[in-house]
Amino acid sequence: MQQTSMQARVAEELRQMIISGELPPRSSLSEMALSETFGVSRTPIREALKQLQIEGLVEVRPRVGTFVAVPSRREITELFQMKELLEGAAARLLAFRGNVPEVERLQANMREADEAVRGGDSDRYAELVHEFHDLIVVGADNTKLEAYYRTLMNQLAYGRLVRTSLTRPGRLSESDTEHHRVLDLILAKDGDGAERVMREHVRRSHQALMAGMDERLER
Repeated sequence: MQQTSMQARVAEELRQMIISGELPPRSSLSEMALSETFGVSRTPIREALKQLQIEGLVEVRPRVGTFVAVPSRREITELFQMKELLEGAAARLLAFRGNVPEVERLQANMREADEAVRGGDSDRYAELVHEFHDLIVVGADNTKLEAYYRTLMNQLAYGRLVRTSLTRPGRLSESDTEHHRVLDLILAKDGDGAERVMREHVRRSHQALMAGMDERLER
């Protein structure tokens, strides 16, 4: 039992280090070094890495080593296609639930987001984007949908990607406007409209991300 809880703790801490970018893509993950860092034996480290490999966060190259995974363009596209489906469904479900606490929190989120856009604070806006999408998924009140969504977002390491998409000229205000449209439809209890507009928003975010990635490659 203690070994299992130790493995879970190591996996969670490594997961957060990868998602936050503290362990950047392609970083080498040495069992020995991690064992010293976490103050545990190599067994829970090995099991934690296996779990993160299943989640798509870690890549094991036989006879070479273990590394923080770098999703390919195809994988990013596939993950965004799933993100579109899940978040569209979540927006629809939330619209049908009426005035639940998540809706009030979304309204507060939008007020802060508007302020961040006016101030050109892309870092703060990126944090609020993550919160906005998370509130919609939680507000859908569907545990299966939320579980799949969490795994998906971990594989995307979304925090890094959203910052790349927001580097596109005008994307900050466009994204904010799209969020307003989604929330307006949720408030109107228009499930069909909320799903459609949320899916359009995710597609535009994906397009902005890919364009941002292309620009980085050209530099």
